[in-house]
Amino acid sequence: MDRVTWRTQVLSNHLHRSSASSALTANPCVGFSPPELAERFEFETKEMRKLLDHHNLEERDWLFGLMRQSKLFNPKEAGDGRVFVSPDYNQSMEQQREMTLKRIAYLLDRGVFRGWMTEKGVEAELRKFAFQEVAAIYDHSLSVKIGVHFFLWGGSILFFGTKRHHDKWLRDTENYAIKGCFAMSELGHGSNVRGIETVTTYDSKTGEFVINTPCESAQKYWIGGAANHATHTIVFSQLIISGTNQGVHAFIAQIRDGNGNICPNIRIADCGHKIGLNGVDNGRIWFDNVRIPRENLLNSVADVSAEGQYLSAIKDPDQRFAAFLAPLTSGRVTIATSAIYTAKISLAIAIRYSLTRRAFSVTPNGPEVLLLDYPSHRHRLLPLLAKTYAMTFAANHLKMIYVRRTPESSKTIHVVSSAFKATLTWHNMRTLQECREACGGQGLKTENRIGNLKGEFDVQSTFEGDNNVLMQQVSKALLAEFITAQKRSKPFKALGLEHMNKPCPVIPSHLTSSTLQSIEFQMDAFCLRERDLLNRFAVEVSQRQKQGESKEYSVLLSYQLADDLGRAFSDRTILQTFIDVEATVPAGSLKNVLATLRTLYALICLEEDVAFLRYGYLSTDNVAAVRKEVSSLCRELRPHALALVSSFGIPDAFLGPIAFNWIESNSWSSVQQH
Repeated sequence: MDRVTWRTQVLSNHLHRSSASSALTANPCVGFSPPELAERFEFETKEMRKLLDHHNLEERDWLFGLMRQSKLFNPKEAGDGRVFVSPDYNQSMEQQREMTLKRIAYLLDRGVFRGWMTEKGVEAELRKFAFQEVAAIYDHSLSVKIGVHFFLWGGSILFFGTKRHHDKWLRDTENYAIKGCFAMSELGHGSNVRGIETVTTYDSKTGEFVINTPCESAQKYWIGGAANHATHTIVFSQLIISGTNQGVHAFIAQIRDGNGNICPNIRIADCGHKIGLNGVDNGRIWFDNVRIPRENLLNSVADVSAEGQYLSAIKDPDQRFAAFLAPLTSGRVTIATSAIYTAKISLAIAIRYSLTRRAFSVTPNGPEVLLLDYPSHRHRLLPLLAKTYAMTFAANHLKMIYVRRTPESSKTIHVVSSAFKATLTWHNMRTLQECREACGGQGLKTENRIGNLKGEFDVQSTFEGDNNVLMQQVSKALLAEFITAQKRSKPFKALGLEHMNKPCPVIPSHLTSSTLQSIEFQMDAFCLRERDLLNRFAVEVSQRQKQGESKEYSVLLSYQLADDLGRAFSDRTILQTFIDVEATVPAGSLKNVLATLRTLYALICLEEDVAFLRYGYLSTDNVAAVRKEVSSLCRELRPHALALVSSFGIPDAFLGPIAFNWIESNSWSSVQQH
């Protein structure tokens, strides 16, 4: 009976609140209040945007305006009267492809591409990058379609070709009199370009090259533009001269006539529907002994005489092959920058939403709490924001070393672009997923962009270099520098490894907040990790070789250390670019918030990479101190969140309704408008 009485009392308490409890009251309807009314801007967002966009701000805004003006960019009015522009992903694959082509024609008519192939110099290249980044903010298919035509097709002619090719092809490329694509990948070979199976021979009787697809695995695959629109392509093929394989070379081949008809001895098939990028017509190409003029060999690296003699100033086949991969560097640069702008879009939307959306109250009958005022929500978004800032500065650094490239800097550009392409695209996908979840069900709606961006940008992890393969290349390059320095007993002087010439940093046994926030500690921790992992990697590879393994296989077996090392190099290089930018800013509120962002970037890297604990760079107590400081920094950045995403300079129209008055945009009146 005691049990029954107790249970009755429990139920009674559930059903009838005691007199000491506050009476339940009806909550008023949830309202929307613009975050600008409550959030103070303590630094000048225009100055921050200059640091972030770095170049061509006026031209970027001009192109944003061009897109907003045209119905081709699918403007839609939300319930609060705002107009948003974004592609209609409900269209069929065929419709999306045609819309991409129409948008390119619109931009062409308004002079967007003027000088893209015919003007030279740093300013011309930076303007091209700026416009490409704006295109990616609107639609990845648009930027990829433009990038394939200008950076891959056009870049190949520019880099691999000589004057005869420049004179014949560049202006027609700039004017879209021809539409180019880039046929490197095959069904059987993607990252391993050296292994491609397409074969080209030379017929000295006619003065023609003959391109052939000898087997199904040699079909060119994922060729952007090939399925519907491209008239010409760069063909990467093994070149066989007098029975000797001279390695991979690049040729120009026409695949369609001016009326869009497929040329003789060419077969083209569609790659079909994809999880994203359906505005790009990816195709497959077979060459059935296609004949092209001898002049269509892009001959800046090697040539074949009319009589059939192979000629090249570069005798080493490895060096010759490396020279043929130059256009992929510009591709990695544009991929890295577009990835970071996409992360900005998702963060701007998710953070603005979290500054107006409330959930639960922490006191009886108290107001519901803003999402971003929950410590856990801050920890989900603000470290990603700090990383996005850091990686923006890194992407700008990459662009600048690329546009100012010299033959001596080619190795650095290759290694840094490989590391940043992998790191920044991985970061983008992680950020998109976190922002999607942080917006709850609203994140699923196409109009709010984030969900669709996941499918659109997923491909970046694998195209123009699988990220894992690229990071392996980074580690191999670092290993080569290490071995060279050891053999010659000379100091390190490349790839930022100069810190290896200094005494090994010592991490304090007790980390205070001021220590954690110091640039010296942060760089010491990153450099300690990198130098130790490089030493460990070199020792492990050497030990495997002594056990009879080849050097190449020894590196492959040491993949775990290679992965850790690639990440360490990338993180340290990114941190250095942040420090360099911060040093250019005078004392004041802008510099202060940059210091907080830089510290949060550094410490979240320490917290997330288990290498710091695995190899003993930080003690468990120090890791706990780092974790506590990260939470404190998120709280410190909270008042600046709106100003930080406003500094991205992305116009409202390129975000989504959820970033603004999400109540009005979901109201019944908005339904009736449509």
